Amino acid sequence: MEKLILLFAIILMAACVGNAQDKKAGGKSAEQEKKYAVNKTKEEWKAQLSDLEFYVLRQAGTERPFTSELNKNYEAGVYVCRGCDTPLFKSEHKFDSGTGWPSFDREIEGNVDFSVDYKIGYARTEEHCAVCGGHLGHVFNDGPRQTTGKRHCINGAALKFVPEKK
Repeated sequence: MEKLILLFAIILMAACVGNAQDKKAGGKSAEQEKKYAVNKTKEEWKAQLSDLEFYVLRQAGTERPFTSELNKNYEAGVYVCRGCDTPLFKSEHKFDSGTGWPSFDREIEGNVDFSVDYKIGYARTEEHCAVCGGHLGHVFNDGPRQTTGKRHCINGAALKFVPEKK
């Protein structure tokens, strides 16, 4: 009888084990299922983007810290998505976080989507362009306390800077 109860307990535990991320039928995650206004094939993205831009935006990669020319850019203007030109961040919300990536204390509301990323073993909030789905970076709660307390840590390769017209 004890063996039967033990076997039942093992079967029950095995049945309760799930994936860290819910997946829909067909094996695609909810993020992969989302439809974006700008939708291109892998070949179309590769033709439009540099290797680094493709790696960051389409494969959720990360550029090396302190390599983006946008990291120390303090001109007035708007940072737009490298993939689709959607305005994402305003220069007035940029700050030097010392991390080596362009950092902002807030996004342009409605133009950035958020999801949960477990790629390095714990949950992080990942940011995507709301129009093309391109990976931008991550948002953390260690930003400037005098404003939002948020640090949007963004890959410069995911952005284009559009200077303010004078």
